[in-house]
Amino acid sequence: MAAQYSGRLAGVALFVAALLVAACTPGPEPQAGKWAGRQVRVFAGSAIQPALVEAAHLFQEQTGAEVLLHFGGSGAMLSQIALTGLGDIYLPGSSDFMVRAREQGTVEPDTEVRLAYLLPALLVAKGNPKQVRGLADLARPDLRVGLARPDTVCVGLYGVEALEGRGLGAAVRPRISGYAESCAKTAQMIALGAVDAVLGWEVFTAWNPDAVERVELAPGEVPRIGYIPAARVTTSPDPELAAAFLAFLESPEAQAIYRSHGYLTSLAEARRRAGADTPVGGTWELPPAWIPGAEFR
Repeated sequence: MAAQYSGRLAGVALFVAALLVAACTPGPEPQAGKWAGRQVRVFAGSAIQPALVEAAHLFQEQTGAEVLLHFGGSGAMLSQIALTGLGDIYLPGSSDFMVRAREQGTVEPDTEVRLAYLLPALLVAKGNPKQVRGLADLARPDLRVGLARPDTVCVGLYGVEALEGRGLGAAVRPRISGYAESCAKTAQMIALGAVDAVLGWEVFTAWNPDAVERVELAPGEVPRIGYIPAARVTTSPDPELAAAFLAFLESPEAQAIYRSHGYLTSLAEARRRAGADTPVGGTWELPPAWIPGAEFR
């Protein structure tokens, strides 16, 4: 009986030992994403900043790759790529700056994709206390007008084009109280009370809906339908990963993110809002009188 009892104890001891070994033995490592340990660096105009931050986070979660985002004026970001020699993707806020990037050989033209569409609008404080109704109001002496730098920020260029197209440039230019150096800063001008009206993108109202509202331009006042392009930088150190991120930015998942932040993802919708004959993309030459002077250098 003692021998039988002793055998049972030995069996229990072996079982407990097996459990301890199993507990101390590491299990299989979680499978790393395909791109784990690799980085994709993006130089982007801040016109798409809120949506791109969310899309980049989702891409990182799905793939393990690290997305390094740099935001600023589209022209400034293009200059940063040239100065630093860094970058995998250039993502300006309009086609104008992508044309420059192609002409400079900064991007691979056949990799360009189109992500979302933008329409210019007047931005005013919630409730429109100054009763701004259209472009002509910007010449009023009681209004402080804000604009993005038209030489380096896409929405500033569109704003000047809209004014000049209606013959209002000379009248409005003296009313400009300040020029912002990026779309993000342009969108903040109204919320901060720095100006009474801003020529910006419609989508800026979605960035701060409690403080800002928009006055839509009449179809004949919209000079062009803008769109946000992206392309691989010619000198990208990881073109395979850059191509994967560009493909993701075109995906239905990413498109849903853009829509949730107020961006237009359909050209048909943009045309319904701006007019069927409104040009899409393209370029426009900034008149010399609108090029900022020494105070911006």
